[in-house]
Amino acid sequence: MKKWLIPLIIIGVLAFAGYSWVKGFYNTTIQLNESVSESWGNVETAYQRRNDLIGNLVNTVQGAADYEKETLTQVIEARAKATSINIDPTNITPEQLAQFNKVQGGLSGALKSLLVTVERYPDLKANENFLKLQDELASTENQILTARTRFNEAIKPYNNHVKTFPNNILAGFFNFDGKPYFEAEEGADKAPDVKFDFGKKE
Repeated sequence: MKKWLIPLIIIGVLAFAGYSWVKGFYNTTIQLNESVSESWGNVETAYQRRNDLIGNLVNTVQGAADYEKETLTQVIEARAKATSINIDPTNITPEQLAQFNKVQGGLSGALKSLLVTVERYPDLKANENFLKLQDELASTENQILTARTRFNEAIKPYNNHVKTFPNNILAGFFNFDGKPYFEAEEGADKAPDVKFDFGKKE
């Protein structure tokens, strides 16, 4: 074998190894990023279901207790804020997620206030439609918690992939940034004092 072939072979092997590394990194990052996007879609779906249920709940309460205008207005305004934020999961930032979390927390607080006012209305507490909506809301809150947890689970492998050395070098070159995790809403460490047992007639 001619001596000048050896350097060419080495260069070729190194070039192929480099290409394989870059290709493997990029394709894996795209796959992990798609998993994050899918998980975020499930988060949005769960919150959208809650928003739809809250709209129906507000209409039901308005019909039975039309003078609770201040509490209803707070829920309606909080719901409008919650639905006004759109996030691209491929470019999500900590600030965007914090804002999303804030408005959703505001809606949760307004909803709790609305449910507390139901205690004043025995007829509403016995309303089958209201009770059904309440049960569906409780179920949806669990779906939201699950979706948020799975979103964080999808974020972890992505962040590990793009932040560890030497992948972080390529991540910077291809503009793949780490993504923020969902954090608990403010006051989430305190159990809500809202009971879903309004089926008893007084």
